[in-house]
Amino acid sequence: MCKCNFTLFKLGWSVRRRAIVGHHEDNLVVSPRLLFCMHFLNLLFPMPTITAWLCSWRRLISSCLLLLGCLFLLGTPPALAGLKDDHFDGNIFVLYSGNGSLVPPKVTLAASLKRDRPTLLVFYVDDSSDCKQFAPVVSQLQAFYGRAADLIPIDVDTILPKSTYASTEPGYYYEGVVPQVLVFNQAGEIVLNKKGQVPFEQIDNTFRQVFNLLPRSESVELKRRVVNEINTELTK
Repeated sequence: MCKCNFTLFKLGWSVRRRAIVGHHEDNLVVSPRLLFCMHFLNLLFPMPTITAWLCSWRRLISSCLLLLGCLFLLGTPPALAGLKDDHFDGNIFVLYSGNGSLVPPKVTLAASLKRDRPTLLVFYVDDSSDCKQFAPVVSQLQAFYGRAADLIPIDVDTILPKSTYASTEPGYYYEGVVPQVLVFNQAGEIVLNKKGQVPFEQIDNTFRQVFNLLPRSESVELKRRVVNEINTELTK
């Protein structure tokens, strides 16, 4: 505001100088008509009012420019992302299933096989349309079985090439196609090994067998079989 006042003061002084129609060394001759006009303008638009008006307009213009910039950024389509193309857009679980908790895996395959818990091993790449479309299935499986089983998504680009792999390493089970899904039971045995976009229902049925649950044909809801002993696998 001080800067604006100083600028307008100089501007007003230069305008008033134009009212001078002649001068001598010790005397200035001023046109009465111009002095009257300037006095009228000063009454109509006092200097503080003009200063505040100009400063408010500057703030208004700055705000409008900022708003337009934000609208432009928000209205830009997401980085040419496409669910049905093989371009890299970012992590597929974050982008296409809204789930950032799946990656990186919370446990290694070797550690999971020692925990006496079922394990879901998923091989994927971020630049595959099939993997992009399969990502919501993995996220849905986590919603149902995430507390009772270990879900381990593995980006195949992170598998180091080796001549041989141990049975506790993901590379041992990878067959060169994505997506690939494997389900291990509590004993570490493979009970499902499928490639491509495996339906949720098929993987769900496998987990139901592993956890001794009713099949989907009898109950869509997760319900236990009637047994004498209480199975607490899904309540941990």
